[in-house]
Amino acid sequence: MPQNVPEFRFSDHALRLRQFLYEHWCAHGRGPNLRAAHQATGLARARLIEVYRELDLGLICTVDQATQNCNLLKLQPFSSYPSQVEVFVDGKFLSFAGCAMESVALSRMPPFAGKEVRLESYCACCLAPVTLVTRDGEVLSRTPESVLIHVSTSPREWNTTNIVCMCDSMNYVADAEHAAAYERQICRRGVLFTLEQARRFVADTAANRMWRYDWPPARVVPERIIAGIKALGVDVSNWVD
Repeated sequence: MPQNVPEFRFSDHALRLRQFLYEHWCAHGRGPNLRAAHQATGLARARLIEVYRELDLGLICTVDQATQNCNLLKLQPFSSYPSQVEVFVDGKFLSFAGCAMESVALSRMPPFAGKEVRLESYCACCLAPVTLVTRDGEVLSRTPESVLIHVSTSPREWNTTNIVCMCDSMNYVADAEHAAAYERQICRRGVLFTLEQARRFVADTAANRMWRYDWPPARVVPERIIAGIKALGVDVSNWVD
């Protein structure tokens, strides 16, 4: 999934598959296999794989392009494999979130309307527990109160192959001092978001995901993203030449 992809529209098949994927994951906490996707959409195997790749290009999901079954690694905001954030809905484990940033928007999805969505994570520096309670896209409580989101990659590095490394770089930290300690551990500088800045950063996605059937593909345009993050009040000096 390269950066600066020209604008395009999802096909009708892609929109239908996307809707099914979201509904299936929210109901079962995991993605479907190809047979389940075929039964739901009626698409033949070859076309189904083409459509998965189309959704991948539009930043809806991440598939392993080298696999014959087009294995589904992520369906933003969810992860097929253990990540930094566990998601609990009404007290029951549902799934892993794609990353700390994605997790902030998760409770805004229509199937979770009015429900308490608890996010269990940890400080990237010391692995001490971090807990957020959210509902309808709002953060109701946080432990510790000083928790922040640390991003250790620049938008210029996002999505050059896929979003796996980008998501891996978005982590909760207990506070700014723990963020600095984490940077020393990984020998890399990053930027810090408050939870409110993170909520605003993902607000457009949260307002459209599953709410708008024809929601268009997302694109990674680094300079535009950096400017938008700077406008939120985030110190992006570590990203700017």
